Amino acid sequence: MSDALLTPEALEAALRQIGAERYHNLHPFHRLLHEGRLNRGQVQAWALNRYYYQSRIPLKDAALMSRVEDPALRREWRRRIEDHDGTNEGDGGINRWLALTDGLGLRRADVEAGRGILPATRFAVDAYVRFVRDRSLLEAVASSLTELFSPNIISERVSGMLRHYDFISEDTLRYFGHRLSQAPRDSDFALDYVKREARTRQEQEQVLEALRFKCDVLWAQLDALYLAYVEPGMVPPGGFRPDNTA
Repeated sequence: MSDALLTPEALEAALRQIGAERYHNLHPFHRLLHEGRLNRGQVQAWALNRYYYQSRIPLKDAALMSRVEDPALRREWRRRIEDHDGTNEGDGGINRWLALTDGLGLRRADVEAGRGILPATRFAVDAYVRFVRDRSLLEAVASSLTELFSPNIISERVSGMLRHYDFISEDTLRYFGHRLSQAPRDSDFALDYVKREARTRQEQEQVLEALRFKCDVLWAQLDALYLAYVEPGMVPPGGFRPDNTA
């Protein structure tokens, strides 16, 4: 590692290069999902496991906010919790994700209780919450920067799933419509923050490593899904077992 401080532009370029190389849109499971090469049971397994990640996002954001002394930053970050939890009962991203699992035929009580979640999903997601809770505020903010790359994968996912799966509708995918505006807003703020606050080369390297870690968290979840439901199809004890694999 060079000791020379990166310019803000060079830091941003390095962050975007990490996304180009490591973001989970490159994972084989996502290729199968978006190209219509999964059966209904496999799509159910993806939605169920992804719910655990969605449900923990407000927890990691609350953990971050608990350490923020700047009211302006707290106000900005609070919007993320409101986006996922909603400001009223039945609103918000988590509820919209439950509309997807409902539409796929999963029992809501089972989804909310986390029944059938893969162990590796829990370990990866819980590690992310701990990272945000325990590492520096700069690293915690930087770990959210996978949102820089999410609009492309969302567009690919929505168009591909609507085209290939007759059990998917625009209504069940409405979670993603909201994220197309929320994610760029959030990632623009976080990117400006880390470019401004990473004032030493060591801090810049911490920012880059935080993004690599978050990419690993997302990748590990798909590794678990592929292993359990694609090849070799090794569902662990207690893991979700689809009733319908047609």
